[in-house]
Amino acid sequence: MVKIYALALLLVVTTSMHARDVRQEQLDLPVTVTDAFGKQISHTIKVTIWHDKTNPQPAPVLVLNHGRSPDAQGRAAVGRAQYTQASDFFLRRGFIVAVPTRIGYGVTGGEDVEYSGPCEKKNYPPVNAMAAQQTLAVLQAMRQRPDAAKDRAVIAGQSFGGTTAAAVSAMNPPGIQATINFAGGGGGNPKTQPQRPCAPHLLEKMFRDYGSTARVPSLWVYAENDMYFGAQHPRDWFNAYVAAGGKAEMVQFPPHGEDGHSLFTRFPQVWQPKVAEFLDAQGFKAPFQTN
Repeated sequence: MVKIYALALLLVVTTSMHARDVRQEQLDLPVTVTDAFGKQISHTIKVTIWHDKTNPQPAPVLVLNHGRSPDAQGRAAVGRAQYTQASDFFLRRGFIVAVPTRIGYGVTGGEDVEYSGPCEKKNYPPVNAMAAQQTLAVLQAMRQRPDAAKDRAVIAGQSFGGTTAAAVSAMNPPGIQATINFAGGGGGNPKTQPQRPCAPHLLEKMFRDYGSTARVPSLWVYAENDMYFGAQHPRDWFNAYVAAGGKAEMVQFPPHGEDGHSLFTRFPQVWQPKVAEFLDAQGFKAPFQTN
């Protein structure tokens, strides 16, 4: 049912309940992936790690993926993916957070391995599988840390990263209790084709295929005025996913700003209560009262 609606940077924050000790680190992680054309690529990705040393340990891991820009300039502008504000929300929920900058973006660099073909002939599954490979490599590396849980994790992402979360759900990796898809999809360009993503029927098929194997509880978060994907396409994708057997809930918020696709970064106060409720239901309750 769709509901409408540098290394070791130290920051100490005082709340009403306890003093926080939030730290940021960077991990260089070698990965090997296969692109949509069968080419094997090895590259080292940069991963931003956020952790609060005062949280109970070992802490559950949350891997948070960024989106995709339709042009090279936008992909370079990713810089080092951090999602500082959203990461802090998840830190307060008790997680240790890993934010990878995938191959082809920002400080990681490399070729555009996520190109999926011309608009009318998109080959979406391989590029999302490749992003999922990078995500699981990050999770495996995080689980080597003494402060990280080996069997408790959540995968989340924005836009292309949200689709990556769905791709991971379809794989049912051990020790992942939930995934969160913020405005996931593909092939969107608000400048040239607002609300009309490339080959949406192929995305619907992909999400249906994901749902046929996914058994991980998932939350899908969208806004009605998403200029990349519109209002109806995400509903169609979600319906295909759950009809095939996927276990998911979707919340579609009313229009926010000029483009609701940026709800995740621009309007965190809107989605945070729903995400907190979802995480509570999956057994990830905040360790401290922070209001």
